[in-house]
Amino acid sequence: MYELKVEGMTCGGCASRVTKAIKSVDSNAEVNVDLKSKTVRVDTSADVAALASAVTAAGYPATASQSA
Repeated sequence: MYELKVEGMTCGGCASRVTKAIKSVDSNAEVNVDLKSKTVRVDTSADVAALASAVTAAGYPATASQSA
């Protein structure tokens, strides 16, 4: 499980684009977006750096950390 801090995510459309970017790296990823805290929890076996890179490329600067 990873947690991404995603800047600029303010609405459902943003959350959808971020989810789509993550799913482009791992189509089986479980994605949970929290707009209020601007965090995205991702349950995936993909590399977290690849996830953060995909989200950033989609226009939402992301930083990653491993979650408990």
